Amino acid sequence: MRWALVKVCVAVTTMVVVAFAVPLGLVIREMARDRAFSNAEREAAAVAPALSITTDRDELERVVASAASDAGMAVHIPAGAGDSGAGDSGDAGGGDGDGGGTGGEQQAVDIGRQRAADKDIATTRKLGRASTTEVPGGSTLLQPVALSSGEIAVVEVYVPEAEVTNGLGTAWAVLAGVGVALIVGSVAVADRLGVRMVQPAQRLVESAHELGEGKLGARVPEEGPTELRLAAVAFNSMADQVVQLLANERELAADLSHRLRTPLTVLRLNAASLGDGPAAEQTRAAVAQLEREVDTIIRTARDAKPQTAAVGVGVGCDAAEVVRERMDFWSALAEDEGRKVRVAGVDRPVRIPVARADLVAALDALLGNVFRHTAEGTAFAVDVHNGEDAVIVLVSDAGPGIADPQAAMARGRGSGADGSTGLGLDIVRRLAESTGGDVRIGRSVLGGTEVRIWIQLDGREPERRGHRGSVRRRRPAKLVSTFNRPRSLP
Repeated sequence: MRWALVKVCVAVTTMVVVAFAVPLGLVIREMARDRAFSNAEREAAAVAPALSITTDRDELERVVASAASDAGMAVHIPAGAGDSGAGDSGDAGGGDGDGGGTGGEQQAVDIGRQRAADKDIATTRKLGRASTTEVPGGSTLLQPVALSSGEIAVVEVYVPEAEVTNGLGTAWAVLAGVGVALIVGSVAVADRLGVRMVQPAQRLVESAHELGEGKLGARVPEEGPTELRLAAVAFNSMADQVVQLLANERELAADLSHRLRTPLTVLRLNAASLGDGPAAEQTRAAVAQLEREVDTIIRTARDAKPQTAAVGVGVGCDAAEVVRERMDFWSALAEDEGRKVRVAGVDRPVRIPVARADLVAALDALLGNVFRHTAEGTAFAVDVHNGEDAVIVLVSDAGPGIADPQAAMARGRGSGADGSTGLGLDIVRRLAESTGGDVRIGRSVLGGTEVRIWIQLDGREPERRGHRGSVRRRRPAKLVSTFNRPRSLP
């Protein structure tokens, strides 16, 4: 499409340039010719006053020499157009009026080089108006002039071809340069217009390929010509619907996994209280096998899950609401096990650029680790700290802690305990890094593990300083005091 537009623009511009340049060149040629013959007419007019006064050859030669710019002028005086002063002198010298009055017939006078044909000169003298005629090397202007005797003299001015075409080469070169500049400029404009039309189409094609490859965050900027802009709107709407459908399925899978995790945890706790015996051992083995199967299903689903979160403005959730909802879910099991629970920072909305399902999965992973890897009665807490450019979610417990936080963050390794799939902390890490944030594991004020999720609000990359392989970031001023203040459970 881009080259087609360029070709069409070149063809149209070339036709326009030819349509205007050729007539304009012909006009310039005629103007140069008129200028040359106007100069010739001025030279001929300079001789006319002298011819009306005298026909003396010597006088006329001096006049012609002073009036003509070069040797291109000639004067043709017909026979019988003698000087009146010479005629009077003849009468006085002769006693016979007939002999003195005639004094012999006056001959024709030709001054300068004649280039025009005799018949052309005779025609001009007969018609009494100026004319031009072609001669070798150029043209001549034949200008009739009335003499005092009533006869008609002809002034011939030679106009060389070089004078007629003087400046035409430069004019044609200027016209050609202007034409080429117009064609080049039109090509540049057509190319820019082609790019403006082609780029949105290319982005649409690329986004369609990305969507087909499972990159569901692909979107097309809604810009360009009207048709392509409407196509982009339709594509984005379709992609949003696909993302929403997959998000709904993912939320459903997450809910089902939670529903399985809860009864499995209850079964494991009840099986632990059955005491000894074959039936009790079989029950505990069956529960352990069921937990392993569920872990395998979760691991497979996480590994095969495409990115379903759309990138752009408007994607996100209320972290405070999600924390309240999940804590309500886990509080029932905490009450059964005698665990003390504290929630802080969820009394007002906290918007974060994370999909609701992703935050739910991350919180469930962390809280599930607390129940699986700490003893009954171990307290835990969830705190949300809202800053200007980041939101921090802290999940802390009073358990034994994690001996090697760096190893725990490695995907697939887990803590080494039974029932650990090694995916919980990896889920949390990927959620934080998708916003430009990070995850750190440390010692909580409760005495156990503290997992800090840093969710960046402005999308900037984290500042890496290499502290034991972990990721560090400068904390907002409003979060520092809250983050470092000791916390206690009621």
